[in-house]
Amino acid sequence: MNQPSKSVAVQHEESKLKLSSYITGFGLSLLFTLATYLLVTHHAASRNTLVALITVFALAQFITQAFLFLHLGSETKPRWKAGIFLFMLGVVFILVAGSIWIMYSLNVRQTIPQEIQYVNGQDNL
Repeated sequence: MNQPSKSVAVQHEESKLKLSSYITGFGLSLLFTLATYLLVTHHAASRNTLVALITVFALAQFITQAFLFLHLGSETKPRWKAGIFLFMLGVVFILVAGSIWIMYSLNVRQTIPQEIQYVNGQDNL
């Protein structure tokens, strides 16, 4: 009879830890987003510095969400979950890099007369 009450107490403690983890994660994510927004809207630094700061805040937010929301390091089989997570990162990297490459390629290959022809063709629709 004493054993089930211990189990309930452990579950209650775990739920408190999860809730505090979510609240901390939400606060940090909000802070990183707000800091990035304010840096950009107030032109707080040069363009290259802003890009570097945005990248740093994005990585900080990524790490915050991975550990505080997804609980990446606290699962019972961390190798399996980490493998899936790394695969997901690879897929996201391929999608983002491929999209940037396609946009850059289209921008470089499109000439001014082609742009004018495209815009004039839009008027006929």
